[in-house]
Amino acid sequence: MKAGVGFVGEGSARDAGRDAAAEALRSAGIERPGLVLAFASGGLDPAAFHAGVREAVGPGVPIVGGSATGVITGQGLSYGGTSAAVAVLDLGAPLAGLASVGGLDRDEQDAGLRLGQALAPSAAGSPALLLFYDSVRAPPTATTPPVMNSSRPLIAGLEAGLPGCPPVVGAGVLGDYAFSRTWQFCGDEVGQQRAVGVLLGPAARVDVQVMHGCTPMDGVPHVLTRVEGGVVHEIDGRPAAEVLDGLYGSAAWRTQRPLSRLTFGVRLGPRHRDLGEEGFVNRLITGVMPDGQAVGLFEADLATGAEVLFMLRDPALMVESARRASEVAVERLRRRGVAPRFALYIDCAGRAGAYSQTPSEEAAEVMAVASHHGIPLLGFYSGVEVAPLSGRSRGLDWTGVLLLLGEG
Repeated sequence: MKAGVGFVGEGSARDAGRDAAAEALRSAGIERPGLVLAFASGGLDPAAFHAGVREAVGPGVPIVGGSATGVITGQGLSYGGTSAAVAVLDLGAPLAGLASVGGLDRDEQDAGLRLGQALAPSAAGSPALLLFYDSVRAPPTATTPPVMNSSRPLIAGLEAGLPGCPPVVGAGVLGDYAFSRTWQFCGDEVGQQRAVGVLLGPAARVDVQVMHGCTPMDGVPHVLTRVEGGVVHEIDGRPAAEVLDGLYGSAAWRTQRPLSRLTFGVRLGPRHRDLGEEGFVNRLITGVMPDGQAVGLFEADLATGAEVLFMLRDPALMVESARRASEVAVERLRRRGVAPRFALYIDCAGRAGAYSQTPSEEAAEVMAVASHHGIPLLGFYSGVEVAPLSGRSRGLDWTGVLLLLGEG
């Protein structure tokens, strides 16, 4: 197994794709990769970038990836500009399968079902499925938050169409902090409102680590007493926006899209048990709705009657978690007799230092661990992170997901 990564921080889209891919090929000593992962910020034309990558890697090689708020590699990280990164992989054996489907914005579950059915004939023995999809269904307007595609029905459909579905790791891609429309690289084409699945071959060895960084505000559970789709109208029988006014002590938070520090947390275990940071799934709040009473959710998977906690993002915990968890993942893989050959880091765009207002970048901790162990690293900033947690694959918010690939 071989892997190489290339990074470009400026230049035209086509040049960026060609140069980043060429650098990745040189660093790995690969002439023809079996898979290319490519991510470009929303400031670069996706079709031109894809064409540049294709120019470097040659015809017939599947290119998967798409929009990213920023990228992370062993050479550095960048977001908010025109950065891009490419990883070329020779997994030592062909991919088990690759497929893409459209119509995500019409029906996520149906798209997942069709994707699972397309992958099902080649899924036996695969250790993991990479899944990428467009986070944004409709960009925000001057008065409304963005409308997002939901990972929960997508994954449910995928698992229904693919019995015995392996662990799912991936992302809802996001191109910029303005929640503009996103793009996907679907093997040999560029598209929108698509879901792309890649089945790794049975010989690949994988380890997945989820990193967190939120803590309960006060430990008091609250009930969402009226929810419609991705909109929370009432919390504990009161207008949701009024409840948040009380938490913040003012209405100043209403200008934020999404909220920068507060999330809803859903417990993954008993109420009176200390679950630690890994015992919660967090849901970002996209902002106040036009009626001034309701709030929107990044993931539309909470229903009326759901019990939540208000969670605060903890910058210090986030950085410490990234350092500790990355090292644990590498050592866990090595204890299995597996040599790590490549690391993919999928990082919530809200965890970037400029957005989370941290003095250092938590992704730098992942970069340091990968560099120390000599593991090529490709990362990107995403809208939603997908990983197995508490026994099932699910969409996550405000997390970092580290996927290690190895052999042995």
